[in-house]
Amino acid sequence: MFKRMLSAFGVGGPSVDTVLDNADVTPGQIVTGRVSIQGGSNEAVIDEVALSLVTRVEVEHGDREARGNAEFHKVVVRRDVRVPAGEQVDVPFELALPWETPITAVGPTQLPGVAVGVRTELVIKGAPDKGDLDPLLVRPLPSQDRVLEAFGELGATFRATDVEVGRLHGVPQEFAFYQELEFFPPQRHAGRLTQVELTFVANASDLWVILEADKRGGLFRQGGDTFGRFHHTHADAEQADWAPLIDDWLTQAANRAPQGNPAFGGHGHGHGRRGPGMGAMLGGAAAGIAGGMLLGDMMDGGLIDGEDGGDFAEE
Repeated sequence: MFKRMLSAFGVGGPSVDTVLDNADVTPGQIVTGRVSIQGGSNEAVIDEVALSLVTRVEVEHGDREARGNAEFHKVVVRRDVRVPAGEQVDVPFELALPWETPITAVGPTQLPGVAVGVRTELVIKGAPDKGDLDPLLVRPLPSQDRVLEAFGELGATFRATDVEVGRLHGVPQEFAFYQELEFFPPQRHAGRLTQVELTFVANASDLWVILEADKRGGLFRQGGDTFGRFHHTHADAEQADWAPLIDDWLTQAANRAPQGNPAFGGHGHGHGRRGPGMGAMLGGAAAGIAGGMLLGDMMDGGLIDGEDGGDFAEE
């Protein structure tokens, strides 16, 4: 991040520069760095130095969809910071990424339509001064990567991804949002399925893999929920032979009548062959999403910060 003058102190006030030691990360990892505050012409006191994680989310409101930036994790790294005139004060930090942090890159490819960044916020005389976003490249966990490789092995093609506000039935989520990775189905299912949506929900020990099949003529829905659900520990998920598990679920989904869609469970072990992976699937990636819209007070609980997504560069 370039140095930013703190407007609360006016001309001659201190400036701030946030430096991340590593912006290429995975969920659960600890991001380290420092907030460097360069003193201005007079001594300054900063009440609070905080860091927050921000992602771009989509919310449905009636028949409309809107997008904006949402702060989903925040930590205070230092209070009562005195910055002498003309001197530099470094505030080191550690920021643990939540396990449900959205994935923004797979292999060498940054996914269109999703972004995660670190924002520095300084509270001065009770008023917050929010900085720009330092983007993170969030890669899948090894357990998640095995599932993505299975999609590639089956011949599914990546279509798009977004982060949606809401909760999934029967899955223990920390946050009120989830990421959907959308794929065109493997060729042998293309005549009956239009797309397949994949969602990961993880914690320190376990991984939930949620599938949704969009059948030609309408979504499979049961009470508003559409699930194919697999639950493993991370260790078991890394060893599971995901390709036949997913292919079997897709076959059942394609053959099943819309009114009969129970939540499928799955357990499988053993080593599957390595498929072409996400790199091959990204050949059909859609263009990046359009600029966000102001969300205002459309969400309860203060999840949305009311910004229009301009902090993130458009893909």
